Amino acid sequence: MKRRVVLVHGLWWGGFSMKLLGRRLGAAGFDVATFSYPTTRRSLAANAAALHDFAGGLEADQLDLVGYSLGGLVVLRLLDEFGDVPPGRVVLLGSPVNGSAVAERAAASRALRPLVGQAGSALEAGFAHAPIGRETAVIAGTRPVGLGRLLGRMESPGDGMVTAAEARLEGALFRQMPVTHTGLVTAPSVSRLVARFLQTGRFDD
Repeated sequence: MKRRVVLVHGLWWGGFSMKLLGRRLGAAGFDVATFSYPTTRRSLAANAAALHDFAGGLEADQLDLVGYSLGGLVVLRLLDEFGDVPPGRVVLLGSPVNGSAVAERAAASRALRPLVGQAGSALEAGFAHAPIGRETAVIAGTRPVGLGRLLGRMESPGDGMVTAAEARLEGALFRQMPVTHTGLVTAPSVSRLVARFLQTGRFDD
């Protein structure tokens, strides 16, 4: 059986931002591919369709999906829109599935609105529940250091961009980690959790 793991980056980033996580998952035995997409110039639906095409080209029997921040919303939209995605587990890292107060404030500012572009509506809206029939996990950061704090007060706990409450998804396994938003893709402790969940469907041994 051919198993692949696809990493999907977040807002303003490119595939390079997932390189460290990808290398660690590769060392854990996973066959990793990274999907890159224009985060602000294309709608969530268009990026999900592009991810569908990318995933189809991998010809995998099992396809695990790891989405960081906005990338998690792209993953959820993919699974919401397309029924032919191979089975596999899903991990969301700091994805604002319940909407993003930071994105809402940015979209309300004429000066900052271009920074979120077409991603703004997706970041504000979110998703109601985990994908049906797929083991799903959410990891949220609780170290409040990030640009989001410059746009106003944030609820606690949070990672400086997304609060834990914004990241929690009904039907998904949930874990909080003492890392920043960026730390969700750079911290070794988070990489280990991702690998463990992909291997076992759990966070604990």
